[in-house]
Amino acid sequence: MGPDFPPDRGVYGISVAAELTGVNPQNLRSYEARGLVAPTRTEGGTRRYSADDVSRIQRITTLLAAGLNLAGIAKVLYLEAETHRLHGEIARLRDREASRP
Repeated sequence: MGPDFPPDRGVYGISVAAELTGVNPQNLRSYEARGLVAPTRTEGGTRRYSADDVSRIQRITTLLAAGLNLAGIAKVLYLEAETHRLHGEIARLRDREASRP
């Protein structure tokens, strides 16, 4: 096995990401154009997808299969991220309150 990479490090080329997700490269480029996924770029401009990107693409395919269009998926992904952020904020506030004398 190769080295373990952080889940946000872009290591997969577009063809590998397509194979891992079952999504063709043209659709991956379309998802990027719509802001649904943001792979890193090498100095030469080659897309590099991370494990986090692959998971996000799999979430997109699940939502597509559920009947959502790409605009709806963008909204769902935004709301999921916002919910996650707010849960973190609530936890921080609770921790701060619990540490007060």
